[in-house]
Amino acid sequence: MVPLSFRKIAERLKQVSLPEIDVVIGIGSGGIVPAGVVAFHLGAELHVMTLNYRDEQNTPRYNEPKVLQKPDWDLEGKRILLVDDVSVSGKTINAALEQLKGLNVKTLAMKGKADYVLFPEIKDCVKWPWKP
Repeated sequence: MVPLSFRKIAERLKQVSLPEIDVVIGIGSGGIVPAGVVAFHLGAELHVMTLNYRDEQNTPRYNEPKVLQKPDWDLEGKRILLVDDVSVSGKTINAALEQLKGLNVKTLAMKGKADYVLFPEIKDCVKWPWKP
């Protein structure tokens, strides 16, 4: 397991060239803290989209990610960055993108697959600083 600190995450954020963003949306639950860190870094508004796919042991709970609360934000004309901690299969990010269809959305994951990936070199499991 690869340990990552908030300091290392903040340092990497400073090295990545992200586009101008108005709103950061974190995918709950794993993407909430990373989205908060990214929103703070970018000086952007923060929202949370509650989706669930896997349990605490990383086992899928459902056949596909479920949106637990439909977002009702007015995001027309906003530049959006959708954030999750890990995106391996892309199922959760794609389910969230479906909810944001027609909007200007880019994706960011701490590791895995997205438009922006902070730690593309990490292939192993991560010990996130926000998880016990």
